[in-house]
Amino acid sequence: MTTVLLLLSLCAVADAGADTAVVCPQEFRQAFEPWLEHRREQGHRIAVISNLQSPGEIRAEIRQIAVGGRLRYVVLVGDADPAMDRDQALRRRSVPTHHAKAVINVQYGSEPEIASDNWYADLDDDRIPDVAVGRLTADSAAELALIVRKILAYEECADFGVWRRQVHFVAGLGGFGAVADTLMEAAVKSLITAGVPATFTTTMTYGNWQSPYCPDPRQFQRVTIERLNEGSLFWVYLGHGQQRSVDYVQVPGGFFPILSSPDARQLACRHGAPIACFLACYSGAFDQPRDCLAEDLLRSPGGPVAIVCGTRVTMPYAMAVMGTELLNICLVERAETLGAAMLAAKRRTMRAAGGVGHRAALDALAQSFSPPPADLAAERAEHLDLFNLLGDPLLRLPYPRELEVQVRPTAAAGERIAISGRSPLDGACTVELVVRRDRLTFQPPRRGQFNPSALADYAEVYQHANQPRWAMTQLQLSGGQFGTHLDIPPQARGACHVRVFVENTAGCAAGAADLRIDPPAPASARASRP
Repeated sequence: MTTVLLLLSLCAVADAGADTAVVCPQEFRQAFEPWLEHRREQGHRIAVISNLQSPGEIRAEIRQIAVGGRLRYVVLVGDADPAMDRDQALRRRSVPTHHAKAVINVQYGSEPEIASDNWYADLDDDRIPDVAVGRLTADSAAELALIVRKILAYEECADFGVWRRQVHFVAGLGGFGAVADTLMEAAVKSLITAGVPATFTTTMTYGNWQSPYCPDPRQFQRVTIERLNEGSLFWVYLGHGQQRSVDYVQVPGGFFPILSSPDARQLACRHGAPIACFLACYSGAFDQPRDCLAEDLLRSPGGPVAIVCGTRVTMPYAMAVMGTELLNICLVERAETLGAAMLAAKRRTMRAAGGVGHRAALDALAQSFSPPPADLAAERAEHLDLFNLLGDPLLRLPYPRELEVQVRPTAAAGERIAISGRSPLDGACTVELVVRRDRLTFQPPRRGQFNPSALADYAEVYQHANQPRWAMTQLQLSGGQFGTHLDIPPQARGACHVRVFVENTAGCAAGAADLRIDPPAPASARASRP
């Protein structure tokens, strides 16, 4: 008896030193072993918890491990099938989730409870997570093995191409109502223009037939799948969602799909598998009898490596706050892991806004338009439960390294500008002059009335709208320092960026600098220059 107590004591001490707690079914252990080995080689200390306990008992074990002061991650391995209480075979390969009481989103037609793994990450009962949590929603050992292979391939990827600085946005039209649509459009504009640094490239695919960012509506689904298959650091959807699909593109007299669960079979990322973010309702409802859209995409061999998603009805204001925080933490502050980014985004979502900036503007807009009594803090708190990570919270994010770009702040159209800088690595170097994301290089056609006979022209306009480049040059970089010139086209105007990307077989680096282009100086002024 004394020996048994001693062994239990030693196990408790070992678990208390762990930085990662894993809840994993026994029948999944062999399929999960490559992940465990990979993380241990990286220096992580892992405590494994049985899934055959109540949610409260699992949570108590996680809290006991956290007493050691090193716990940073919780990984839940398995689905949360609601039939597990009636089916022992299901129970053996499932990990239960928590159901939090809904208060705010029920006013918008949601269910009275929210499925959430956030509860396991809350160590002090204040609803705010203290550690990062993610779930690998596999129904079988074979599905888990596939997900693990995707994670390991992602972190070991030797493709250092442009996907590492690419962010794709896909947006539905809205239709939440005039007030909510105004808020959502403001959030989208901020996410794309201000929330993503100029170093990163973006595309927009927008389900509004009047927008230059709308491809042929009949081909919208194909274009959405192609954007996923291109590969990117992040792929972000904003708009309506259901359990197994997102919204439709609506045109006068018809509508066309954007993305649904069966499309998972068409996914085959050519470069880096993206991290997908669904700022939408229900797309991450992993506790339902039928697998949700996010689960189907995660289990697709060519699909996203991880997915951030909501389990019930989400609301534009709090969703916009959390989405903005997440992209800022990843793309500006460059969080080391996806779980750390999610944790920080949730914690910052609950901070009071200052008097200036994007967050203050969002709060003011939501306060003005929300039906009284507006409780924005409660809405944000509910989204801590609503949004979950289906994927590995320890996933390391593969940013390009940072490089310096130097260019004078203003120039005139038609001029030749000098560009210089320093790169941490040598290789093929691409230097571009691009317009700021809220601008275009051309005057798009007006689409005041829907014309079905003109749909064939949408593809060309869409491609043009997603090509922000005014000028480009390429060179072979050696020795770190670089210098080159670009000729500014005569028609170029306004806020722009000079963007530089360097890649070789061992890594990549990227940087950018702002440049404002003024109209050409009058001939008399040019003649008087020394």
